[in-house]
Parts: sequence; structure tokens; C-alpha cells
Amino acid sequence: MKNPLLIFSILLTFSICSAQTDYNLDFETLENDTAKGWEVFGTGNHKIIFDTIAAQNGSISGAIESVDEKEDFKALSFKIPSDFSGKRIKLSGYVKTENVAGGWAGLWMRIDPQVSFDNMESRGITGTTDWKRYEIELNFDQSAKTIVVGGLLVGTGKMWVDNLEVTIDGKQLGKAPKKELSLAEKDIEFDTGSNIIFPKLDEPLLTNLELLGKVWGFLKYYHPEIGTGNYNWDYELFRILPNYLEAKTKTQRDDILLNWIHSFGEIKICKSCKELDKDAFLVPDLEWIESTELSSELKEQLKFIQQNRFQGDHFYVKLNPGVQNPSFKNENSYESMPYPDAGFRLLTLYKYWNMIQYYFPYKHITEKDWSTTLKDYVPAFINASNELEFELATVKIIGDVKDTHANLWGGNNVIKEERGTNYPPVHVRFIENKLVVTDYYNPEMESDIGLKAGDVITKINGISVEKLIAEKLPFYPASNYTTQLRDISQDLLRSNSQSLNLNYIRDSDELSKNIPLFDIKDLNYYNWYRQEPDAKSFKLMDDNIGYINLKNIKEDDIDLIKKEFKDTKGIIVDIRNYPSTFVVFSLGGFFVSNNTEFVKFTKGNPDYPGEFTFTEPLKIDNDRSSYEGKKIVVLVNELSQSQAEYTAMAFRASDKTTIVGSTTAGADGNVSAFMLPGGMRTMISGIGVYYPDGTETQGVGILPDVRILPTIQGIKDGTDEPLEKAIDIINKS
Repeated sequence: MKNPLLIFSILLTFSICSAQTDYNLDFETLENDTAKGWEVFGTGNHKIIFDTIAAQNGSISGAIESVDEKEDFKALSFKIPSDFSGKRIKLSGYVKTENVAGGWAGLWMRIDPQVSFDNMESRGITGTTDWKRYEIELNFDQSAKTIVVGGLLVGTGKMWVDNLEVTIDGKQLGKAPKKELSLAEKDIEFDTGSNIIFPKLDEPLLTNLELLGKVWGFLKYYHPEIGTGNYNWDYELFRILPNYLEAKTKTQRDDILLNWIHSFGEIKICKSCKELDKDAFLVPDLEWIESTELSSELKEQLKFIQQNRFQGDHFYVKLNPGVQNPSFKNENSYESMPYPDAGFRLLTLYKYWNMIQYYFPYKHITEKDWSTTLKDYVPAFINASNELEFELATVKIIGDVKDTHANLWGGNNVIKEERGTNYPPVHVRFIENKLVVTDYYNPEMESDIGLKAGDVITKINGISVEKLIAEKLPFYPASNYTTQLRDISQDLLRSNSQSLNLNYIRDSDELSKNIPLFDIKDLNYYNWYRQEPDAKSFKLMDDNIGYINLKNIKEDDIDLIKKEFKDTKGIIVDIRNYPSTFVVFSLGGFFVSNNTEFVKFTKGNPDYPGEFTFTEPLKIDNDRSSYEGKKIVVLVNELSQSQAEYTAMAFRASDKTTIVGSTTAGADGNVSAFMLPGGMRTMISGIGVYYPDGTETQGVGILPDVRILPTIQGIKDGTDEPLEKAIDIINKS
């Protein structure tokens, strides 16, 4: 059930309902046959009912009922503004179920932005049950902006939810302490717009706006008063811009910047500020201070701030405990402005560029020189004439960082609408650098549609596939070209039309066909990507070879695998997917003969933004029941991403392991989310991931020891060449 939940997590960034002061958590208040304040989202074709018969309390409950056998999800959701304080927040409520299968029912709660989340997946309710009280409890802190709660049905059946209550540290919300707002949070002057009007963008002005963006970002992460939260740093940009845009000379420009810095008060000598770590892997890129033609006074002031920078609990960023990836706090997404004005659009560019400048662990290996990127994008953001152009400019600069974890979500998602709301009945993939039909989402459609596995699509509505790729490539963020093609392939046959004309090659024949497109709800689209929920994750193949598919693995499977596969000739671990459970150490310890280092990380430093240092290498410890077979073969391809790549790195630590397949997605490490104006959200790989010898994985991915890719003939024949190669390697070992 992995994919629907990933989508579930992403969809929670949608604006769900307006702020309420009288929470309708018992569904008792109806408006036009809908419970007041409640909204619905999800991929499933489910009915939402406000039931006046089956209520646990009062006379009405909320209910979700599936109408077909598709195992998608639907959620009821209610949004509460976070205007209170505390440490622990609890959602309690009653759930009743009927014939829930292929997933689960339960409560869910998320603390936004990106604070904490729980949807009862690990303890979900299945089958038929009577009313019972359930609870979710999460950590809570001052960075929370909203709390979103509700009921969820994944799979088929029916569930009812009623009588919800939210408490903070055991107190009802009305009796909880009010949140103490920082000075930055109290500043609401520009909540409805920046009021900035830009003159014509000539070269001198572009240079000045580039400089302002760099100074603004430097002060955001370095200046003590900004780090303390005494200023709304987004809005301070709008306060300086009117005068700054009027500057006629460099002297005037620099004086405006200098006076602006002085307006935030005297900076005290920092006695706790440390020098750069002598072993730092990356150092702050502040060369622009020296290379830009600035007045000596401005240069000295910026250097003084660098030497006496903020230390401690920064208002805008902290490192998460344990993993140490950055958590970007107090970043307002301005979700009420899906197409923000020009001032906010420039702010979007400044916020994103500086986040990458100081906290992206792979900035040094982006294809473009990041120091020049800011100026290049100023016209695109300021001149974006509509919501689509704004989103395209944003996703394009995100693409420049070459990180498969990075993309654009939320907002009104105009890009998604532009790509098309109707989907093809066939799955396609790039095989041998050609767009190839590989399967049907609904096999019963094949006789009517007429395309066959192995057909090579050459043109779509008369436009060559090569031309379409060239046009779309800049708008598909990914760490490498292979992964860009992976993502583009999912969208090439999408359209807002009801059909597409395809030119394709079958064997040596050149053919043409119109194919119908479908609403995604009419296709087995999401289910196609995952196994059935009860499918076994491992099996014994011919020749005494064990096979493990991490796509559906459960923690309970590990002991059984160790027992049943201990005496096999070899084991194949298929990670051409996203592992459903974290098995790096539990299964990795079975594969290694000795305690073995397999990875080390780089982490940022909010006390010296831009500095990255290596952690000590991490080991996999032998679990004293080592696998005694001769060979372990790990299968990877472009679908192996993040946790899948980390898992492959861990299994590679065994001296018995051979990696077989093709280039992986090249995006490892825990992700960090970042909110952007327009109600948008992006992410980055928040830590650098390296082999113990310092070899990079970002972009490169997990390089196979034996490179073998699927072929068009293999697709036609229904054979899995990488799997066949794995079997051959084990049999010959």
C-alpha cells in the first residue's frame, strides 16, 4: 500500500478548509448536506456520507465507503489553526468499520508544516468492528502553523468516524495556553501583497537585484537579530525594495544596504563563534562579498557579521535530531496567493536560492554554477505573467540542483493540469533509448486498444518523441538523465484531450493508431505499481535460489527469510522498487560476515551556514547468524531511489554481494521540506551520502557491478533479463 500513502502525504499540503473557531469535530453542523468545515481528498472512488443513522454521539457521523474493488484511499479532513502552545498534541475519536480489506481504516493527524504525522498505518483497523475509541499522539512545537485531522479509508469497505477531540498537554484547545508569537510572526503588514512595482529590467537593475538577493539570504542565516526571530525577514525585503529600486549609482545602492543593516541594531562580538572546521568537506561560499564591486564599508560590515554570526536555536532552520538534516522552520507558504504578486515572486526566488546556497549538501556538484543562477532567474520570476509561468519558473530552478528528491508540490498545481488530466491505458518506459509499451494497467483493455508490449512509440500527435523530450527535460527535476526519462515517460501520453494519435513500430512495421485516454479513477493506475497487500515478499526459486522483493517486505518476514534461506545456494534481493520496510540493519546483518562500514554522511551547520562536515562512518553489525551461501545478487534500476539506494549500499558491504542492473535514481539521504510562496512545497536531499572512502552517490547512484538493461525483445517475450542474469551469476558461482 506504499504509493497511495506517499500521495496521501503530499496531498495533505492542499488547503483543506478555512480557519474555524467553533470546531465541528462531531459532524453535527451541516451546510448543504455537508458537515461544516470538513473537506475530502484522495485517489479513491469512494462515497462520502454524513450518516444520520449510525452515529456514536449525537445524530451524525462521517462515513467513507468504497464503490469498487480498487485499493485506493479517501480521507475526511478538518483544519485547525495552531494558535496555542504545548509539547504533546492528541487526537482521539471513535471509529466503526465494515468489511475493510486491502488496507485499513483509522484516524489521522498531521502537524504542518512538516512537524509530525500519523495515520495509524502500523495499527490500522480491518474487517468489521463496532464503535471503539482510538488515539493519535504527536510531538508539538511552536513552529506548527496548522493541525489537520480526520478519518481515512485505504482499500475497500466502509468506515465511520465520530466524536473527535483534540487536546494539547491534556487540555482542551479552548483552555490551552495561547501561542506566544515572535516579533516576526506579529508582523502582518504585507499579508495581502507586497505593493512592489518593478521598473523595466535592464542589466544594471538585474545586477543590483542579484546582489540584494545574496545580501538578503546572507543576513537571513547569519545576522543575530534575524536568527533570533525579531524580524519578519520576508517582509523586510518589501520594506527595502522601493528605495533600492530607485538607486541610480552603486554608491547609492551600497549606502541603502548599509543603512538597512544598521537599522537592525548593533551586532555584539560573538565569543562562541568557532573558526571553520579544518576538516570541513564544504565551506561557505561567500566569495561574492569580495568579488562584487561593493564599497569598503559594506564589505567590512558583511565580514563582521560573518565573524559574529548568530549561534544557537535559529528561527528559520535547525538540524533534526539524529539524522541531522535541516528542518526549515517558520517559512510561510502564503497559500492564499496561488499567483503571488511580483514582489512575492522575487521573494520565492530569493528564498529558494539561499536555501540551496547554505543548506544543500550537493551544491558543489550541480551542473550549473549556482553563484550565477540567481541573476539568470530574476526576469523569469518577476515577469511570470500567470500562475503557470510562475510554477514553471520555480520547477525549472529546482531542476537545476539535479536532485531527484526535489520537485514541486502544492499550490494550484497548474503544471499538473497543463500536462493533462486524462491518462493512457498502457504503461510505457524508455528501453534501449526508445519509448516502449511494457504493460496495460487493466489487462482486459488490450483487445480493444490494440497496442502490444514491445511496441515502440515514435510520434505523439505527430510530434517526435525526441522533440517532446527536449521540450520537457528542463521541467523534470532529477539527479540524472535516466531518472528524468523515467519521470517524463509517465507523462508523455497524458493529455486534456480524450484521445491521442500514436505512430509506433511493431517489429519492422510502421503503424499509426488513435488510442482513448481515461480518467485515472477508471484505470488500475496506482495498484499496478504495487503488489497485492497480502503477496509474499520472498520465495524459493528453482536451483535452490532464494528471492526477496523489498517492495512488499514486512519486518516479520526477516526471521523467516533467515531461517528458510540459510542453506540456499544464493539469494536475489530485488530493489527495483521502494522498500516497504526499513531492512538495512535487520537483513544487512544477515548478509555481512563481519561488522562492516558502508556509509558516511555530510551534515550542515546552522552555526556556520554553508559549512558541511563528515560524520563517522556507519557500520552494519554481523548478527551472528550470517548467511552461508555463496552469492547475494542485488537488482537495481532507475526505480531504486533514496531508501532503496541506501539499502543497496548496505547490502553491498557484504563480500558476497554483486549489484546487477542499471543506474539508480541518484538521490539518497533523508529529505528536508521547504515551503514556498504560492502554497507550494519542495524538498532536497538534506544530508550528503557517501561510501566510506568518500565516493559520491548523488547523481551517480548505485553503480552496478554487472550492467544489464531490459531489451525491447525481452519486453516482447515477457522475460526479465536482469533477473535471469542474477540467476546465472549464482549458478556459476
